[in-house]
Parts: sequence; C-alpha cells; structure tokens
Amino acid sequence: MLELGTDEFAKYPFLEGAGKILKDKGFPLSQFGTDPDLEPVVKKALHRLKVSTQGGIYKSDIIDGQASKSFVLEKEIFSFLLAIVLIKLTGMHTLIKRFALAESRRAENHLEKDLGKASDKSKIDLAIRIIYDLFNIDVIKENDFFKIPVSDYLKHSIDFHEREWKLINRHVENGKVLLTPDKTVRLIRKELGNYIISKITNAPTPPMIPGLENIVNELTSIGKDLTPSYTVTTGEYPPCIKHAIDILEKGENLPHSGRFMLATFLLSKGQSVQQIAPLFKNAPDYNERVTLYQLNHLSGTSGSGTQYSCPSCEKLKTQSLCFITSDCDNIVNPLQFGRKKNNARS
Repeated sequence: MLELGTDEFAKYPFLEGAGKILKDKGFPLSQFGTDPDLEPVVKKALHRLKVSTQGGIYKSDIIDGQASKSFVLEKEIFSFLLAIVLIKLTGMHTLIKRFALAESRRAENHLEKDLGKASDKSKIDLAIRIIYDLFNIDVIKENDFFKIPVSDYLKHSIDFHEREWKLINRHVENGKVLLTPDKTVRLIRKELGNYIISKITNAPTPPMIPGLENIVNELTSIGKDLTPSYTVTTGEYPPCIKHAIDILEKGENLPHSGRFMLATFLLSKGQSVQQIAPLFKNAPDYNERVTLYQLNHLSGTSGSGTQYSCPSCEKLKTQSLCFITSDCDNIVNPLQFGRKKNNARS
C-alpha cells in the first residue's frame, strides 16, 4: 500500500486512501447538495467534468505540484470524488470515458514532472512506486533515463502504431528498454485510463442527492449530446474503415494514424467536413475546434490548400490498421475497395 502525503493525494486522487480523507472530515454526500460552504466543491466538480467533456485537461489549484494550503488539497480531492458521484447519478457511460481520459492525462502530467525531478529523489521514487503498484511495471532510474524490461515494454506498447514506438527504434540494453520520463508515463496512459474507469464503474451508485438534481440533469444532457449522429456509415466500406468507425462508435480511442486514414478516405469519397465531424464526437479526447481544424486542413480548405490522400494498404499494414479480408481482392488502396466487384457486375 502506498504511503501518500496530502499533496500527493491532490495530484493522484484516484489512488486508494483518498476517499478516507472525505470520510474523516465527516461530510455525508447529502451535505453537498444543501451546505453553502461546500458549494465551491460542487462547482469545481462540475467544472472538472465539463472540461473533460470538451476534450480538455482540468487545471487544478496546485502550484508546482504542491497544494499550498489544506483547504486547497481538500477541494481537489473532494471535487474528484464528487465528480464520480455525479457521473454515477447520470448513468452516462460516455461521461465515464471522457472523465477517465482527462484525469489520466492530468495524472500523466504530474507523473512526468515527478519522474523528471532529478533533485528530488522522493518524488521520483513515489512516481516509480505508483507505476509499479498499479501496473506491475518494474521501473529503474539510471542517469537521465528509466529502464523497464522488454517484456513489459512490448505488453504496454502493443497498441502504439507510431514508428518511434517500434522496439527496433528504441534503445535496449541487457533486456531493458531505456525511456525518457515522458515516454515512460505515456506507456501507461491507456492502462491509467482503464484503471480510473474501473474505479468509477465499480463505485456504488447513490440515491439522488437533494439539491444536485439540476446539475445531474445538465450533465445527462451533455452526455446525450456527445452521442454522435452518424451520417457517413452507409455504403460498402473496406474492413479497415469499418473497424475505425466501430472503434469510434464504442467511444474508444482511435490513434492519430487511424483518424488520418478515416478522414482522408471519407473526404476522397466526397463527404464534407460537416458530414465527417460527427464521427469523431464520441472519441474520448474529442475537441470540436481541433477536429474541425484538422479536417479542414486535410480537405485542403485551409493551410496549403492541398487535399491529403488516403494511405495505401501497405502503409496501413505498417501502422497495424489493416484488417484484410477476401473482399479486399488484392487492392493497393482502401479507395479501390469494391471497384473490381462493381466492374465485374457492369
């Protein structure tokens, strides 16, 4: 069991023991709906949730990794715990995914900073211990790098499609992969998000808290708005495109290379940016402004004015985005899917 101080719980409120602080203060959940002194915590919890639904990362009142006063610490922890309660009251799984991703990225930032503090061994040791206790990855610091076993690296990088994450492109010594602080933490982002999801999912759903009905209704409405209305999934698509759409429909994270493939394919098929944008609305890190900017850039309506092409099948294989079936019929680009069949019919 980790021995965390108050400042650490403010940075990592999803760890065991954070809830005990709330219990020790003697605040029943019903008090958050009626006590004006606790209204700032309620507002912070709502803000924390809204930021996550917009694809952002909540910025806390912690300065340089420290909670300057005890009440700052308490608000940080209580707002996280209350946010979970509010999500449970909405029953919206979409909100769980968004919140978990945002909180995992926030924790990732803190872990990266703690690992990078060469002059503070206690911070480094704590971050290493958190990674080990939660994900059973044995991290060893050596000079400016962190070493982890190749087996652990392969296990946790399996969903990374970027070339830089291929083992052949990493520095390996004596069966261990050398990583920088940011890469060490990036390796566990998905697991960290899944850990927080499990914490929320397994938390009991309390009865409605009097005084918080309007907030719960507001969050429920936001969750419903996040459910995309698909306008581009008709027609016969190649398996790689169907798989990408399926990932987004489930609210799971599609890597950047997969989003590039999907967007360029649909743009080449004559779909407009306005038709394609809703597909990405259920992505855990969805940000409307960023999505529209990227789609406009790929379509050539902004920037250089050049419309990007859909990657070849060979390129998609190297990115683990190819899900070839017999229907692909030896095509070399997803845009060719179905052409031979259509030509045969004509």
